[in-house]
Amino acid sequence: MLFLPLKDLNPTRRTPVVTRTLIVMNILVFLYQLWQGHGGANLVASLGATPLEITRMTDLTGPVAGVMHVPGPDPIFLTLLSSMFLHGGFLHLAFNMLYLWIFGNNIEDVLGPLRFILFYLAAGLMAHAMHIASDPNSIIPTIGASGAISGVMGAYLVLFPQARIMTLAWIFIFIQFIYVPAFVIIIYWFVLQLISGMISLGGQLGGGVAWFAHIGGFLAGVFMILLMEGGRVYWLRRGGR
Repeated sequence: MLFLPLKDLNPTRRTPVVTRTLIVMNILVFLYQLWQGHGGANLVASLGATPLEITRMTDLTGPVAGVMHVPGPDPIFLTLLSSMFLHGGFLHLAFNMLYLWIFGNNIEDVLGPLRFILFYLAAGLMAHAMHIASDPNSIIPTIGASGAISGVMGAYLVLFPQARIMTLAWIFIFIQFIYVPAFVIIIYWFVLQLISGMISLGGQLGGGVAWFAHIGGFLAGVFMILLMEGGRVYWLRRGGR
């Protein structure tokens, strides 16, 4: 059973400038990775957030043989930010940007541009914190916007649980478009992250996915939006936005 959200029926009051800018920035960085060649291997090694580097506060990576070297940031913890704009492939980028577009514009609409970008980056940092805590000695660079976007999804669940989401549903051999409440899609997604994260602790599942970054970002998004907009949550739910 697979659910792929495609769009939400939840209009905004203003143009989501930050959401669009983030999408453009991620696409441009990915194009630069492609231009560099070798899948942007040195960008990933230098600008990805490697847990062991963060815990030791030391740059442990060198240039990949035969590829243009891009020095890592100094101090090394800045990779926690730079890594949010790198992606491991077209599908990695495409799915992340799809989710950011579906859920991000409404959260930006509520918070405003400045508070939204701060929320987004904070969720990404908390996602990194959870991932590093789950595997502090990992030497695999973490890249992608999914931790921050998970935080956006957590906020969307709190503020717009009943918003209708047009979804591609694949159930056994049947594929169809359906409209379901946001809480169904988001809770289903989060349960998958929890299950996958628990299995990965036993070494049975990994696949290069930072499950605990998704979990940490999501929980951070829920708690941050309650702190930032707690007084408006009831109104938003009752108002049916």
